[in-house]
Amino acid sequence: MKTLVLVFHPSLKGQSHVNAALAEAAEGMENVTVRDEYALYPDGKIDVKAEQAAVEAADRVVFQFPLYWFSSPALLKTWEDDVLEHGWAYGSEGHAFEGKEFGVAVSTGSPESKYQPEGDNKFKIEQVLVPFQGTANHINATWIKPFVTFGSFGISDEALAESVKNYKDYLTK
Repeated sequence: MKTLVLVFHPSLKGQSHVNAALAEAAEGMENVTVRDEYALYPDGKIDVKAEQAAVEAADRVVFQFPLYWFSSPALLKTWEDDVLEHGWAYGSEGHAFEGKEFGVAVSTGSPESKYQPEGDNKFKIEQVLVPFQGTANHINATWIKPFVTFGSFGISDEALAESVKNYKDYLTK
């Protein structure tokens, strides 16, 4: 299975600890293609045809990003708006994602305990990510369970290494 990982982090090589480690681990994997979208499109202007071709060559598409304000970085939304065109991704003629798996790999600054009904955020992470599951449904992709690295602000080296190992498993299962 060919997996396409689209990384949306505005400072992957600068400020990121968790997403950089996950992306680096994925880059060395067989049958995994990693695209750093902010590096490819620093001006925010997406090459729609290139992105569509990358999706078409994959069996599984994963959006990797840090959770910002219960959502994604801005370029991911731009990517969705530009690339997921009617007639290509959805609609009566839009079949690009049919038969493909679609998932997200997110990092959160807060620990998992904050993503509980009784936690500070009041919602489980699966609830926060429902819009992405809705996108998968709308484009006729098969939604796969999200990969989540909680507590990135204070993550230990051991916990990060475990997350990297688990991410590699996630990308190949």
